[in-house]
Amino acid sequence: MLLQEALLVITLCLSTALATGPFSYTNTTFLHNNNPIQLLGGQMDPQRIPYQLWSDRLSKARAMGLNTIFSYIYWDQLSPTPGTWSNTGNNDIARFFKIAQDHGLNLVLRPGPYICGEHEWGGFPAWLAEIPDLIVRTNNGPFLNATRSYFQNLATDLRPLLVTNGGPILMIQVENEYGSYGSNHAYTSSLRDMLSSTFGEDITLYTNDGGTSSMLKGGQVFGVLAESDGDPKTAFAARNKYITDKSSLGPQLDGEYYVTWLDQWASNKSHQSDDGDRKSIDKVKSDLSWILDQNASFNIYMVHGGTNWGFQNGADWGDSLEPITTSYDYGAPIDEGGRVNGVYHAIREILCEEPVVEIPEIGMRFVGGLFDALPEPVVKERPVNMEALGQSVGFTLYRHVAKKDSQGMVKPGDVPRDRVLVYVNGRRVGVIDSLYVTPNKVNIDLKKGDTLDMLIENMGRVNYGPRIVDQRKGVVGDISVSGEVLFDWEIYSLPLSSPLSSSSAKTSAIRKLSNISSPAFFSGTFNMTTIGDTFLELPGWTKGVVWVNGVNLGRYWVIGPQQTLYLPGCYLRQGGE
Repeated sequence: MLLQEALLVITLCLSTALATGPFSYTNTTFLHNNNPIQLLGGQMDPQRIPYQLWSDRLSKARAMGLNTIFSYIYWDQLSPTPGTWSNTGNNDIARFFKIAQDHGLNLVLRPGPYICGEHEWGGFPAWLAEIPDLIVRTNNGPFLNATRSYFQNLATDLRPLLVTNGGPILMIQVENEYGSYGSNHAYTSSLRDMLSSTFGEDITLYTNDGGTSSMLKGGQVFGVLAESDGDPKTAFAARNKYITDKSSLGPQLDGEYYVTWLDQWASNKSHQSDDGDRKSIDKVKSDLSWILDQNASFNIYMVHGGTNWGFQNGADWGDSLEPITTSYDYGAPIDEGGRVNGVYHAIREILCEEPVVEIPEIGMRFVGGLFDALPEPVVKERPVNMEALGQSVGFTLYRHVAKKDSQGMVKPGDVPRDRVLVYVNGRRVGVIDSLYVTPNKVNIDLKKGDTLDMLIENMGRVNYGPRIVDQRKGVVGDISVSGEVLFDWEIYSLPLSSPLSSSSAKTSAIRKLSNISSPAFFSGTFNMTTIGDTFLELPGWTKGVVWVNGVNLGRYWVIGPQQTLYLPGCYLRQGGE
């Protein structure tokens, strides 16, 4: 189902002293059961991978020569609404860690609460925005209370898997690159104490920050091992220079060694990859060899990136909104589809490549228009933001019937959040898009009785940048035309947790694409005799969302750089439609 915006070798080292406990460290060496160990790690986040493929991806990481997996945890996926805890399927973190242990892999837990990771609002649940007086990433009572509840739920699931209980979890990260954001040590010390009280006093904690003075000093926490990321030579030298508190010194770990970089939606962006680039691959080999020679450890970010399923992508903020693509391939050694590439070969020998199946062109039929199957609205004198509706992702429609004539520029609240489609009497008259430093201005001509619709899409909450604090979506403030505020709104929550079905569409009339202005749903079927991974291409389609067998694969967009959507074989049905 498509929604078309219609618009449509583990290296051993010697240490002079041994520490007690199942996992600890001296000034120079990590110790696992009193044996020296280098953490040969790679980042792999379970919630970006279909749980049916966890074993496959982990086995390939192990075959590459890794002994440790570093994993971010996404709070918003585990607790999509206040008071809930969803730990099944792709959110069954304990199961992922058990599978990793079965493959001979250790784990490093990176629970945040803020994780960045190019994920929606850095992992924060959208409903945090509705808690009175809550401010994220600071020593704020309401925020710390919410975080404590999150840690307690997570610890209930994962405490049996700590190394202190015979499990694979060796360390836990405190916050995430906090020195890039601030230096509130009261806040990070509170997180340190919270993690110790919920997971146990004996678990090893660490911080990870960029290699500058302000980043390392801002992120460092007393009694917590300080580590750095990026270029290893620069990062290690910076850690040695700027971290002088002996309680935070120990063996070196490149907490995020970047093979390549992330992809963002933009017409002037291309896919990031080192595959086939001999100079870049030689640099990777040289860097990792140097780290091993230093008796240090590393975390390859990413060893396997996976996919921002549904609406889980975040966004950066530079001069404007910079949303992350649905694919989180990240040019990783194990690509989004689980195949290995030249970077993988350069790091370790590999298992066989997985075959990819091909499917024929799929004919699509019109199912119904989005505006033809709206839910019951919330009626308000003034607009309210998405989160106030109990909604986190997707779209929100704001509908107003004009009480008098008005003309001029329409303004959707304080700032566009994020992509605003403007309709008058069902016909699109403009798009206001926060991807641009200066968003487009849309002028409208409303006559008394006309219907103004503003369909607003959450393109991803900012996970990095100065605007991280206020990430409410939809409309924040009033909607006005030429400065005159419009009152009385019907507001429709459209999280699109599932696509429109033929049975729920209020109209089934066949329409020509050329006659469709508002968003519409299309459906098609295909048969599979052999199941395998594949990729979908959408030539001729503009922007929208794709579901296959009820699974939201994510966004597509003609502007690029991503032009295909990864479709895992586990989402297909053999011998049927």
